[in-house]
Amino acid sequence: MLDPDCFKYLPNFLPSFEADNLCTFLYKELEWRQDEIVLFGRHVMQPRLIAWYGDPEATYSYSGLQLKPLPWHSLLTELKLRIEALTGAVFNSVLANAYRHGSDSMGWHRDDEKELGPRPVIASLSLGQERRFLVREKGQKSQGLLLGNGSLLIMKGQCQQKYQHALPKTRRKAGVRINLTYRMIRDQQVSDLPLRTAG
Repeated sequence: MLDPDCFKYLPNFLPSFEADNLCTFLYKELEWRQDEIVLFGRHVMQPRLIAWYGDPEATYSYSGLQLKPLPWHSLLTELKLRIEALTGAVFNSVLANAYRHGSDSMGWHRDDEKELGPRPVIASLSLGQERRFLVREKGQKSQGLLLGNGSLLIMKGQCQQKYQHALPKTRRKAGVRINLTYRMIRDQQVSDLPLRTAG
């Protein structure tokens, strides 16, 4: 069981038919890119596609990349407002990840970049193919959670300080999955905004 002080999972945030339609549309519509990143001192291509949208000042840096935000897409804005209404958090950016097949993945990491502040609230919306999400605390065995189509995972509090997370490759036949992670990029480190308990 995931730490309830750090994670809240809402399996049915969106109905499956809406999530399917969004996945198909956004996969065609967003301005996807695949970048070279620095991983353990090596230059490698990211094993997925990404797109970064947000307010003009929401520049984000990780793994040797500096992402300048694209102007908000209307659907991304609509989803942002719905998530903000549910959580009570405020977001000014979203990192979209497209996993095209089972070989696309996300390695172990923390979202602990200085732009996010020390206790960020990150809302992760899954669209399309269900994939297994792993979480581990230093020195502990990893825990898994299947992120279903239309589900919302909220990471908050000390989550990024205490835990790493990953989306591993799978040998199973896997269709397209899009993950939208809404974030607040800050000018300085401040405490995270309050998070209302989702009903």
